[in-house]
Amino acid sequence: MAADSKKLQPIIVKRVRKAAPAHHVGAWKIAYADFVTAMMAFFLLMWLLGSTTEGDRKGIADYFNSPLKVSLLGGGSGSGDSSHVIKGGGTDLSRTTGQVKMGDIDARRKTVNLQALKEHQRRLEAQRMEQLKLRIEQALRSNPQLGPYLSQIRLDVTTDGLRILIFDAQNRPMFDTGSALVKDYMRAILREVGKSLGEVENKVTLAGHTDAAPYSSGERGYSNWELSADRANASRRELIAGGLREDQVVRVLGLASSALLDKDDPMNPANRRISIIVMNQEAEERHAQGGDVSPEDLPAYPLPGIPDIRPSSPAPVGR
Repeated sequence: MAADSKKLQPIIVKRVRKAAPAHHVGAWKIAYADFVTAMMAFFLLMWLLGSTTEGDRKGIADYFNSPLKVSLLGGGSGSGDSSHVIKGGGTDLSRTTGQVKMGDIDARRKTVNLQALKEHQRRLEAQRMEQLKLRIEQALRSNPQLGPYLSQIRLDVTTDGLRILIFDAQNRPMFDTGSALVKDYMRAILREVGKSLGEVENKVTLAGHTDAAPYSSGERGYSNWELSADRANASRRELIAGGLREDQVVRVLGLASSALLDKDDPMNPANRRISIIVMNQEAEERHAQGGDVSPEDLPAYPLPGIPDIRPSSPAPVGR
């Protein structure tokens, strides 16, 4: 009976079912982040290789090949000095890394380029001043009333720009004696010049000069200083009447006899003159910074006048 009960005992089989893992929809984000990180590291490596000097790269390579040797030789920044007496592999004993040396080369290149640009601008300015000079000369020559007075006018291009000198001749002054009253022919010259200068954008300075003849009252009363300043201002008014814009005039000076044209003869009528300087860009920048436009940059005396090339009239003679 007991044996039969053992035979009839049921057999129980336990089966464990494993559930399929859930599908993770965000797994691609991790892969993409790893890819971006790797790319960033790659570009960072490329940037470091591009910005590192040859000496530094060689030093890094030598360190990984034999770090103990580089350490004993005093390696470090610019370890190319393990094979070169100068740090960074340069040629200047005062420099420690090639990167500094390359910086100096770039700075020198920029300086050279800037100097070349300024020189090119100076040449262009000089050409424009020459063209303005020819234009004024042609305007003066085309005025038949001014033919006898062209020998009293001098135009030349200087380092400051175009200089126009109008000076007295014997028995042919620009102003009444001892006053700032403008003669008729001087008024015609100034207005013709003002018309041409009003067509350009350049700034203008004026200076009045006298000879060394003093006033009877000396320097205490009305003197050559006041006279030269008054004559310069009278010339300014005539230039503006001819077409010069008021904002073009930046300075009016009275220099008396402090800058004689003919130092050997202080009483020479040519020392009584009006100097007009049409400033170039460099002179304008120097003036804006408080610098000077030198009226003492004088030509050699005696001065030739404007050559009169008209076939119908002879060239003016001398002073």
